[in-house]
Amino acid sequence: MASTSPNDTRVTARIPASVKDTLQKAAVKEAQEVINTEQLIHLSPQDADRIFSLIENPPAPNQHLKEAIKQHQAFFQWIMDNG
Repeated sequence: MASTSPNDTRVTARIPASVKDTLQKAAVKEAQEVINTEQLIHLSPQDADRIFSLIENPPAPNQHLKEAIKQHQAFFQWIMDNG
């Protein structure tokens, strides 16, 4: 009777290069479609109009934004002076 033992070594399938290339191309195509889908933002016409309006006519900076700009400038000035 043949003894059996667990075999947890890696099994490598040998497939022709043409099959490998076909599978790889299909995987890349599918991955690109997923990436494109995730990067696309769907907006209603009203939302798009609102965004364009804000880009063309941005609101005045509030106090929090002004303080953030000062901190940002001070940080990079410190880097330039000490870096």
